[in-house]
Amino acid sequence: MSSPAFMPAGTVYGTLLNTLDEWEALSPQMAQPPYQGAPKAPVLYIKTANTWSASGSAVTVPAQTTDVEVGASIAMVIGTPAHRTTVRDALDHIAAYVLMNDLSLPHASFFRPPVKYKNLDGFLGIGPRLAPARQAGNPNHFQLEVRIDGIVRQTVDYARLVRPAAQLLADVSEFMTLRPGDVLLLGCGANRPLARAGQRIDISAPGLPALGTLSNTLVAEVA
Repeated sequence: MSSPAFMPAGTVYGTLLNTLDEWEALSPQMAQPPYQGAPKAPVLYIKTANTWSASGSAVTVPAQTTDVEVGASIAMVIGTPAHRTTVRDALDHIAAYVLMNDLSLPHASFFRPPVKYKNLDGFLGIGPRLAPARQAGNPNHFQLEVRIDGIVRQTVDYARLVRPAAQLLADVSEFMTLRPGDVLLLGCGANRPLARAGQRIDISAPGLPALGTLSNTLVAEVA
């Protein structure tokens, strides 16, 4: 199961606070108003269809913006309906994995991500190929590498998730049904690098060459 030009057939769900480094970095804020404690359920948001950008395409940076936050992630592509699945059975619902770049404008509201910062046109780079779940192996062993203009700026280790892939899918499916073609990001990690117009972003998964490399170039908005 692979495609040179994959685009989601359903809804794309982003996941916040699912890497341990991100959780630890933001934990002091969780006890402050209005939250008054750490979230008990996965923190999700939607990347709407206007944000989708194929690998190799240019992404426009708004004229009033200097930096864009890079949100590299591996995402699960749902193959069969997942509704109140168990952790033991959760991975059976995954058809494949795909690279994604959840771009956003830098902002302070990590718990309730503002749509206007995360859902700008083109602000979700989507990897060029799917890695079939049956061939990809254990998602807890996945790693990501982010390069900006060829220089490594971030690595993400999916052995350090608050909710590993099976647990995340089970927890989400407890309150909503994920359907074939839906996509659920595993998480982006802390210390997300910033990029600006004129720079190229390359995201790859060492050890999982079937995913290929997700590449996008940022371009300045033309007035």
